[in-house]
Amino acid sequence: MYIIAINGSPRKNGNTATLLNKALEGAASQGATTELINLYDLNFKGCVSCFACKLKGGKSYGKCAYKDDLTPVLEKIESADAVILGSPIYFGEVTGEMRSFIERLIFQYLVYDKNYSSLNEKKKPIGLIYTGNVPESMIKEVEYDRILSRYENLFEKFMGPTESLFVTDTYQFSDYSKYVATAFDESAKAKRRQEEFPKDCEKAFEMGIRFVSNTLE
Repeated sequence: MYIIAINGSPRKNGNTATLLNKALEGAASQGATTELINLYDLNFKGCVSCFACKLKGGKSYGKCAYKDDLTPVLEKIESADAVILGSPIYFGEVTGEMRSFIERLIFQYLVYDKNYSSLNEKKKPIGLIYTGNVPESMIKEVEYDRILSRYENLFEKFMGPTESLFVTDTYQFSDYSKYVATAFDESAKAKRRQEEFPKDCEKAFEMGIRFVSNTLE
């Protein structure tokens, strides 16, 4: 059992990375081999629209033909039993690195037929972990739920059964006084970090356990 996590945050020890590591800890507790890959360590592009993955009889049909640091990552995902993606939300979207990664991962499987069917033969559980600065009460107001549901639908169609965890109102700075951040209540942020973030980490841990259990059923 091999489970891979993809960190789309520029921070290797931030909120997103912490949650991904907790998910992998949950998977490892059930005997899975795990790996975390940081996208910001890699030199890669988004889809370059070469269409080699759709060329009839082509040697790269159904596979991304572009070669860069993402190539071995896509190969690892192909062999993985489950995949967990994590990204902070910037301006209502996943990070640019994560978006470029998703383009390369999904487009290789998409078929331009009437059903836009998938060439992915190995369906696997997909976890989507998001972190955001907004409070939970604002998710609908800023339409994050609508925007991010698109990714859940995308992965359901092309990769396998998908579930999401959105961790809100995250703690961004160790010392808010050093930054221009008067829009936020530092004491409230710290309180949430102390009381609620451990619960979020437990949810991520349980996701990892669940992925191993569901895959073995």
